[in-house]
Amino acid sequence: MPQPSTAFGEELRRRRLDAGLSLTALSAAVHYSKAQLSKVERGIKAPSRDLVRLCDTALRADGALVALVTATAVGMPAEPVPGGINEEEWTMQLSPGGESWFQPMGRRQAVSAGAASLMRLRMGTQGPVTPATGAGMLEASRTLFTHYRRLGQSVEPGFLLPGLIAQTHTLRELSTHADANARQALLGLGSRYAEYVGWLVQETGDEQAALWWTQRAVDLAAAGGDRALAGYALVRRALITLYQDDAEQTVALARRAQSGTLPPRIRGLAAQREAQGHALAGDRDACLRALDRARVLLARQEGSPDAPVIGSMHLPDSVGMVTGWCLVDLGRPRDAAEELDRQLSLVSTEALRTQVRYGVRRALAYASDGEIDHACALTAPLLDGVAAVRSATVTIDLRRLARVLARHSDRAPVRQLGPRLSALSRPATT
Repeated sequence: MPQPSTAFGEELRRRRLDAGLSLTALSAAVHYSKAQLSKVERGIKAPSRDLVRLCDTALRADGALVALVTATAVGMPAEPVPGGINEEEWTMQLSPGGESWFQPMGRRQAVSAGAASLMRLRMGTQGPVTPATGAGMLEASRTLFTHYRRLGQSVEPGFLLPGLIAQTHTLRELSTHADANARQALLGLGSRYAEYVGWLVQETGDEQAALWWTQRAVDLAAAGGDRALAGYALVRRALITLYQDDAEQTVALARRAQSGTLPPRIRGLAAQREAQGHALAGDRDACLRALDRARVLLARQEGSPDAPVIGSMHLPDSVGMVTGWCLVDLGRPRDAAEELDRQLSLVSTEALRTQVRYGVRRALAYASDGEIDHACALTAPLLDGVAAVRSATVTIDLRRLARVLARHSDRAPVRQLGPRLSALSRPATT
């Protein structure tokens, strides 16, 4: 949480006076009360993340005010520890009530725990996999993966994770009995399943488990001869640091994923993530340069048409949407709202998770620009979707929105929205 800062308050006051603005004028520009700004300037009250960015933009500080309150990095492991694809047993328990439990363990650990003595249904194969079987399994699994990703747009992760984990395991085990060509393809698809599991696990709020699954994806891909997914794993790790408000780590990880040896799509997605990191730091010029690079790279079509798309498959213009996202963090809510209006009109209504993710950010942009009633009108129809998809990452923006609206509790739309918004903006539990 931000702490009261005399240094920030003094710098804010100095820049406000240099700009010839009264507290009243700055209050009108950033849509925070004059009393709150006065407390921040005197070091009595901590500035919120949103206030810092709005003031930085209003006073043309070019990220200097943001830098004064940037939190120290949250403990991220320097690198996930690599592991072989066959080093552990995967144990999953399913209950009649719908709960599931997953645990990887070393094979010796599994034996010592008594797992080997349990009655087990062997779901793999003991003989070689014929080319026809391998091809059939690949076609079915690719189709199933597309269906899983579509389902992931409208249901909470817990509904999908058991099936996705089981399918990842099946592809992993089947590959050990296939010929070289089939093995490579099976492991490649298995890596994409594992990467998607990692994303859904992050949506539950379990960042360490998300990193574990991302590393499993890298291991599977590497075992199949694909080293490129290790680059995308850096983009995924940068998403975790982004939601931890760690701009420096986000930019550093994203830059590492822009090696010229990686496919253009991975480099383009990494450039988008770098832009989000720069926006978090308040560096508008660096953000826009990264977005320009992303657009050029993502326009290049390479790779197999049969391979699942890396990154979101539900954004018609991902660079445009990320631009709107970045403008919120750059303290430009009016520009953000207009861009997000355009982009959300292009997203399918069936892509509920995407609509909720960027819809909440659009509502946050309008609320930050002082359009409180309109922000409430945009938020209300999103709340059923928020409850359906149960996203820990969406909840972060929802809490930001709740804090902005809470400053206007005298408004009837805010009071009507308040109870449900408060309930849904509580942090997700794993």
